[in-house]
Parts: sequence; structure tokens; C-alpha cells
Amino acid sequence: MTTLQERQLQKEAYSLYYYTQGDPSNEAIVFIHPAYGDHTCFHHQVDVFARDYHVICVDMIGHGKSQVKGGIVTIEKTVDLIAEIIAAEGHAQAHLVGVSLGSLMAQAVAHRFPQRVKSITVTGGYSIFGDNAAITKAQNREIFKAVFLMLFWMDGFRRYVVKNTNVVEAEREVFYQAMQKFTHRSLPVMSGMGKILDKTPRTLTQPLLIVTGEHDLPIILSNAKDWQALETNARAVVIPEAGHCANMDNPAAFNRILREFIDLHAISPSLC
Repeated sequence: MTTLQERQLQKEAYSLYYYTQGDPSNEAIVFIHPAYGDHTCFHHQVDVFARDYHVICVDMIGHGKSQVKGGIVTIEKTVDLIAEIIAAEGHAQAHLVGVSLGSLMAQAVAHRFPQRVKSITVTGGYSIFGDNAAITKAQNREIFKAVFLMLFWMDGFRRYVVKNTNVVEAEREVFYQAMQKFTHRSLPVMSGMGKILDKTPRTLTQPLLIVTGEHDLPIILSNAKDWQALETNARAVVIPEAGHCANMDNPAAFNRILREFIDLHAISPSLC
């Protein structure tokens, strides 16, 4: 198995970094990481899926190596850039797999560029459409605590986030290392998070897999059931022994479920 290949989508004032592995002639899977992390949050998925798919892992704007200076661009621009990457890598469509904030990005790509998206997997997320006031309120309480720490004690902020994101200690350390590139200079890009939300009630046209870890916030777990009922082509799954980033805490269960879902909706499903 080849290693991840680092690539850049270059713009005039910044570059979006992304990483590829696998045969480009195969269907593509784009992995989009949670807030404050980077592409290494999918270290349990890359080798497994690159055997039969072309894996693309993105470092969202302000994360990993995709750093920008000042407020020249904010994080919602990642949506457009992901669509560009899919085309630049020679694919008409891709399966999108997002975790937390990455899952909101995946939905936004699917909504703005439906022709580019074959399926969507949401992990630890919720619909970007309609009234999400209850979820937003619950998350804002956690964000407030995190931002307070971020302003005055960056390492404390990182430790707080990983404790509330993963339940497996080894995966907390992986996330902690991924967060090293998220610094105070990254904060301005996060102001664009609200721009990917749409209060208009809508549903997605693509097949949707909704994944939650059994130890995620109760409101995320309950919302997953309600959301599935609204979507015409959705499946909801709870991953045992996993927190917010279920793909990291219980990769065996996550990879099996994701593989079944993507193979089902691939043009040429793998036979293994």
C-alpha cells in the first residue's frame, strides 16, 4: 500500500492541502475531519478504503497545513474547494464522509454541488437545514468553555476538546497531536461556520448514512433518529464503545458499516 500523497489546491493568497491514496481510476471517497483536527483523524480509514477506492483527505481552511493569514477567507469556502478537488482529481462524483463539523461541510457540498456527490456519511453531526436551535444551544455551551480556554490556555483548550471528543485514550492523543496546528491565528476562519447552515427545511437527494457514537451528546443521539425519519433515503447507526468521533474510537465497527454503505451505492462495488 502506498502512503498518503500530499497535494495542494493553490489559490492566490492561500493553499488548501489535501492528501490522496489509492488508485485514481477507482471511485473517490472524500474524508472531512472534525473542527480543530486534521486529516490524521482518519488514520484508521485511509489504508482500509484505499484498497478499493481513491481516498482523498482534506485539511479544512485554518486546520492542518491549510493555514491562511488574517481574515482573507473563512472556513465555509472549504465547501467550494472540496468540489474543486473532486474535479481536479478526475472524478465526476465522490462519496463524502464527514465527522462533526466535517459532516456539516459534506452536506453543504452535497447541497451546492449535488452532481458531485454520490453519497453522504455524517458522523457526530446533524442536518444543516431547518431549525437546529436545540442542538446549537447545547453545543454553544461547550464551545463557550472551549473558547475561554483557547484565549487564555491553548494547551488546556486542546486537552478539553479531546476529552469531550474521544473515549479511547490513544485516540485522544492522536486528536491532540492533530490540534497542534490549530492556533490563535486559526480563530478568524471559524467565523464562517454559520454560513453553511440553512434554516429552510430541506432534505438531501443523495443516500445518507447517519452515524453516532453511543457516548456522544444525548441530543446528537436523539436527533439522529428524528433526522432519519425526515430523509427518504437514510440509515441511522449507533456505534458502540465510541464517542463523538466514532471512526476513531471504534474503527472496526465504523469501517464495516461505512464499507457496506459505500459499496452499496458505488457504481462498481468491491467484491471483498
